[in-house]
Amino acid sequence: MKRQPQIGWLADGRRFHLQDGPIDLIVEAHGSETNLRVAYQAAVRRFTGLLDELCDELALLRQAADPQRCSLRGIVARRMHAAVAPFAAEHFITPMAAVAGSVAEEILGAMVQENSLDRAYVNNGGDIALHLADSEQFTVGLMDRPDQFGLMRTMNIHASDPSRGVATSGCHGRSFSFGIADAVTVLARTASQADAAATIIANAVDLPGHPAIVRCPAAELQPDSDLGARPVTRDVGRLEQSEIAAALEAGAGKARALLASGLIEGASLHLQGETRVIALKKFDAKLPHLVRAVGTENAIHA
Repeated sequence: MKRQPQIGWLADGRRFHLQDGPIDLIVEAHGSETNLRVAYQAAVRRFTGLLDELCDELALLRQAADPQRCSLRGIVARRMHAAVAPFAAEHFITPMAAVAGSVAEEILGAMVQENSLDRAYVNNGGDIALHLADSEQFTVGLMDRPDQFGLMRTMNIHASDPSRGVATSGCHGRSFSFGIADAVTVLARTASQADAAATIIANAVDLPGHPAIVRCPAAELQPDSDLGARPVTRDVGRLEQSEIAAALEAGAGKARALLASGLIEGASLHLQGETRVIALKKFDAKLPHLVRAVGTENAIHA
């Protein structure tokens, strides 16, 4: 018998909450009453047992990804591998780098399969899968760091845009990073792709050997971490403006390469009050740091 997840509505009565172990999802959809009921039921069915599926292959998921072969069996596990495989030849990366986005993508897929919704999202700790029909759009708030509420700006994602995934990574929050970025937010065609790419770009925002950066082996903080003894960032002291610029440019160079290869649709990199924006006008640097539109009913945070 499958373990039952925690399920319920949030206080606003619009957002649906699904939680099982470390997986914590906020779900919201718009459509007819009948279709909404079907969609939320589908989300519950697919979410139930999903953590167990991942745990069954956890040992493999924590190993460095092979860029050519995948021996994983589960649908979500294989999606995780597919998302990180393009980076595996040049970087150490495990399928776990795409777990949050891949889970969000799976639940959203269950909701929209054979069911008509105007728009919907599944937010897994800031890694977001989006569904937009016809002329619908979402307003997404960009955070200055994953572990605190500090809104930098917003962006609109329209149904005509190719992006259906948003993910944020950095040296704060529940995940570890090799880099020093406060936050790197990425747009990609899927949530799993955005999740993997955000990890890679955030790792690239760095000043190797700088005395103001404190690092320690990941395993000291989390014994079963997929990063093992590799040093991860724990604290970053105040940096000079030239140093901030250098670190951001290192990450921006990586983001430009991923954009040119079609792996991302855009990126915003943030470190100690400075931001670099790569390519897309949705990340328009002229947008004010606080946009009142985030107070509207369809605003979500990345």
